[in-house]
Amino acid sequence: MTSEPLPPAQTGVPDLAALARVVARQRAEMDRLQEQAATSAVVERAKGALMALTGYSPDRAHDELLQRAKAGNRTLIEECWLTLGALMPPLNGFDEAARPAEHAGPRAVGIEGPRAAGGEGPRAAGDAEDAAGHEAPAGSGPAGGPLWTGTALPTAGPDDRSEALGQLGRALVRVGSPRELAVCLLEWLGPEAGADAVLLFRRLPEGGLELIGHAGVDSTLTAQWRHVPPLGRLAPLEALRNREPRWLEDLPSDRTRYLLMGDPPERWRSRAWLPVPTGRTADVALGVLRAHGEPFTPRTRAFLLAVARLCAGRLRAFDASGEPRASGVADAVQTVFDVLPGTAILLTPLRSAAGEVEDYRIDAATPDSVDVLGRTGRDLIGLRVLECYPSVAGESLWQGYLTALTTGEPYEGEPFAYQDMMDEAAQTTTYSVRAARLGDGLVVSWIRHHPSERQEQRLADVQRLGNLGWANWNLVTREASWSLQAYSVLGRDPARGPVALQRLPDLALPEDAPAVSRAVTEILRTGRPIDVPFRTRTTEGVRHLRAVAEAVADQDGTPVEVHGFVQNLTAQRSAELALVESERAVLMQRGILQAERAMAARLQHALLPLPSEPVELAGLRVDVAYVPAQSEIHVSGDWFSAIELPDHTALFVVGDVAGHGIGAVATMAQLRFTAKGMVSTGSSLTGALARLNMLLLHSRDSRSTATMVLAHYEPEERRLAWAQAGHPPPLLLRGGEARFLDRPAGILLGASGAPVYQAAECRLEPGDRLLLYTDGLVERPGEGLDAGFARLAAAVLAQDGEGPGALEPLLASMLAGERRDDVCVLDIRVPAANGR
Repeated sequence: MTSEPLPPAQTGVPDLAALARVVARQRAEMDRLQEQAATSAVVERAKGALMALTGYSPDRAHDELLQRAKAGNRTLIEECWLTLGALMPPLNGFDEAARPAEHAGPRAVGIEGPRAAGGEGPRAAGDAEDAAGHEAPAGSGPAGGPLWTGTALPTAGPDDRSEALGQLGRALVRVGSPRELAVCLLEWLGPEAGADAVLLFRRLPEGGLELIGHAGVDSTLTAQWRHVPPLGRLAPLEALRNREPRWLEDLPSDRTRYLLMGDPPERWRSRAWLPVPTGRTADVALGVLRAHGEPFTPRTRAFLLAVARLCAGRLRAFDASGEPRASGVADAVQTVFDVLPGTAILLTPLRSAAGEVEDYRIDAATPDSVDVLGRTGRDLIGLRVLECYPSVAGESLWQGYLTALTTGEPYEGEPFAYQDMMDEAAQTTTYSVRAARLGDGLVVSWIRHHPSERQEQRLADVQRLGNLGWANWNLVTREASWSLQAYSVLGRDPARGPVALQRLPDLALPEDAPAVSRAVTEILRTGRPIDVPFRTRTTEGVRHLRAVAEAVADQDGTPVEVHGFVQNLTAQRSAELALVESERAVLMQRGILQAERAMAARLQHALLPLPSEPVELAGLRVDVAYVPAQSEIHVSGDWFSAIELPDHTALFVVGDVAGHGIGAVATMAQLRFTAKGMVSTGSSLTGALARLNMLLLHSRDSRSTATMVLAHYEPEERRLAWAQAGHPPPLLLRGGEARFLDRPAGILLGASGAPVYQAAECRLEPGDRLLLYTDGLVERPGEGLDAGFARLAAAVLAQDGEGPGALEPLLASMLAGERRDDVCVLDIRVPAANGR
């Protein structure tokens, strides 16, 4: 563990921020050490087991585990768990309250079972054997009197989630242990969430995990993961520590972040780990494992969170008989509630050991109160909120309860839709809820909205979201009425009242008033609809508005009423103006870039003329190809040189300057002519590269870099000496075989102040063909250079033609598709012995 001194505070009081940083660092170091210790313990246990079985030494046992992990594409810790699991006896249950395996209801199948093959989920009611192969007794599972009632959970749509949770709640009432709970959840979550396996882990006091329930997994995995030390890369532990769900939906990424269960982990390609707070006794993590890798949809996530909260009450029932009801205040409130109309309940918060509210107990209820199961009035007393109204879990209503309980300020929520029981039928109704603190509890009441009230609310929402307001003018009574949103759009104080239709032009800017006046005159005279834009000045500045209206005429066709709306289009208009300005800037920049490209292209053509046909140099035939990139903007710095020196030897140079544009072309010209001059005056190849490197480092743009290959050919001995600076190696074709010359050492130019360059030699034979090229010939997006080199070798062998234009088939096969870089190629051929 590390520590650091605190800086002295100026006021004599310790710096709280510095203290917090020290504590955070120490806590992180402690977590790291704990994880390291737990991981080391697992590795040592696996090594010891392997040593006992094989007689290996400690080092050899460790190497054996590493080799097994590598062969199985697993991490070392995963291999250790598999090794230890192979030595454990089959799991015979994890909960004293769990029934024997032959009475566990539907058979727990692995991923190779019916669900993986056809997505059929747990075994159907006709299955007569359990996982151990024994005949299931009557009444022990779906085959003979189910442990829980109801059919399979229907696929829940946006409006039937409460009904689905209610049916699941009724089924959970009849489970008697965590093992049965897991089996029940798998049967119900399969159709709804695509679950293939369910795991329930309890957090132990020392920080590890204990498997208390499972379904859909085999005995080998359950034995391996029966007891888990407090490792730091376990998703269920992380979900419990942070009290937040963990959604594992990307298997390659998840394998690097977490220690995944299963061998291989690909058997479950997506997983969800959800914390299930169970009160003061323990914390439980619910794992939902799926064979397919699609992400969990928002609706599925919300449903699984509600299911996790629903399971909390059932798990508590396995550990305790429930909390005593507060009789004093609750009895007095119930006496009042018995004679009150409407719906209201008294809630007492149930807190965890950490003081967090996990649920509420109903201690009083009015006769009209009803839950999802149809229980009313006093029948609700003693039950929990998540048992009676499970869809509240995770909703804003739940947070509203917490806010009212914490601050004492009454909570009034926005109207929301909820499924309740009306005449023994589920109906979706809109409610508004109010919660107020009473002592240590909450009094919650709700109102059922009439459809007309909902319609008015929707109209108000439309005006607010659309930033518009309606207006109505009665031309007979000369009365006008505006919505509050119309006053807001026009920036007018509602206390001043609406403006007459004829005075509407007065609200527009002087430049726009004539157009508004003509539109108003037209609708009053002919009754034709109007749609006119105008601007108005408010305290917040000028606004861009739109007025749309139509007239209602009497039997004679005379307009008697005008109604319409006014809309604020300021944001849209500002965006349009910004877009026009952006397009103008883009066009201007494009023109500048095109002019720069044209200039660079002319400069490049002047500095790098291409021969129209192959040339003869020092007894060699040399062909040159230069193919520009398909970009319309950039010109790169690729170049070549092929000259015969005064001593009748030949110099070949191919290079590539990083970057594009005029700067790259200028650097190219500088390097090209300097390299020829240095070698022509007697400099060695490596010496020339070292001086060119120094030239780049001390140029005006010291960040410029370039690659280069220099080759010097002596015809008498047919000896080719060459050196390179970070450039692809030449390709030699000889006797129907193609190979790349071994590159001597050499870093790219401009990258280091003390580079090392070496030279290499090779003897060319009659009929040899040598290619010098830039990297644009072998590079492709998303492909490694080794693949590009292999493509080039294959293409040269397939297109080994001679004569003018021999490079064209090669370039056509190598440069298919879009090219992002220029390509420069020198094709050097040694005449055959017969002179061809």
